[in-house]
Amino acid sequence: MRRCQGEAMTVPQWPFQLVAWFKRGHRPMPWRSAPTPYKVWVSEIMLQQTRVATAMPYFDRFMAAFPDVASLAAAPLESVLLLWEGLGYYSRARNLHKAAQHMVERNDGAVPSTSAELLRLPGIGPYTAAAIASIAFGEAVPAIDGNVLRVLTRLWGIPTPVRDPVTVTTIRKRLMPMIRHVDPSAFNQGLMETGALVCLPRRPRCDACVLAEACFARRTGRTSELPAKTRPRSIPHHPVVAVAVHKHGRVLIVKQTGGRMLEGLWEFPKVRRRSRETSQAAIGRVLKQAGVRAISRPLVAFRHSYSHFSITVQAFRCDWISGRLTRLPRGERQWCRVKDLAAVPMSRVSRRIGDALAGMRRSVPLRRLSTGIGLRV
Repeated sequence: MRRCQGEAMTVPQWPFQLVAWFKRGHRPMPWRSAPTPYKVWVSEIMLQQTRVATAMPYFDRFMAAFPDVASLAAAPLESVLLLWEGLGYYSRARNLHKAAQHMVERNDGAVPSTSAELLRLPGIGPYTAAAIASIAFGEAVPAIDGNVLRVLTRLWGIPTPVRDPVTVTTIRKRLMPMIRHVDPSAFNQGLMETGALVCLPRRPRCDACVLAEACFARRTGRTSELPAKTRPRSIPHHPVVAVAVHKHGRVLIVKQTGGRMLEGLWEFPKVRRRSRETSQAAIGRVLKQAGVRAISRPLVAFRHSYSHFSITVQAFRCDWISGRLTRLPRGERQWCRVKDLAAVPMSRVSRRIGDALAGMRRSVPLRRLSTGIGLRV
């Protein structure tokens, strides 16, 4: 224990041990090399819902294309989305772009230096604001993510589920007096690193943990019980039918707009198949919405999972017969050569359909479907 001057409290030894452990040998990461507020900000946005190993190559490419706030703010959104492709959660990229423009317009192109200011930017919540402010600017504010919650519910034996707001509030209140007396950057990153490498969800490596002596769960043999489990939520599943309308060597793609999950990305037209609806009928609905007539053949089928739901995709190549796309706004649709799809930002689902289209053998015979195909609209 260490008694801190000017405060009627004693800080336990483990925060100081944690900081020393982190500084001795943390993992090398591109944003930790010559760190800047801009690098920290971009990395924290990328690491939302994304593993470190997955984010690192994206980060390097992003920095090469947009080395500072000004270059990111000036870039077309499609260029940002194209570099983000594959990371998912595309609202992060859109918000990153909006926030960069906000910084240029209102903060001379600088990343705000306090968590309160950062919270005003799109795409930044309490954890991200605290992480950026503490790592980039040394603000003494706890950054509490899933790893940190797991570490501290075990350390202190907190019985409430990690998703319960009471758990986060309790941990934040207990951390605030401690973080003021250590290096906030190393302290927050040390907790994150401990959760990522040592205090694992299953089979935690207690023998290698710098917090082991102070840990309630280790002392009482309850590491498998903490954090308290919550009942898993059922994840809905939806069947989806997509069409790649082919015309003179080009395919129809449409831009997602209006606040949709994949806003700003180009997609092959698709619909969710209704209950008891055949694939053929669903294809007919897609073509009718686009305003074209076509004949179709199967292209590819696969399953894809998002964070809150999953889909089974049936994609069809539909060879254009007639129609002028009158039902789609001009700025939201285009005919694109298959070989040029690589330069267009797309979701993983549409990218997989495009790859299948590029590899489709011409020898596959056309199959005219009996229902919903060749509709005149």
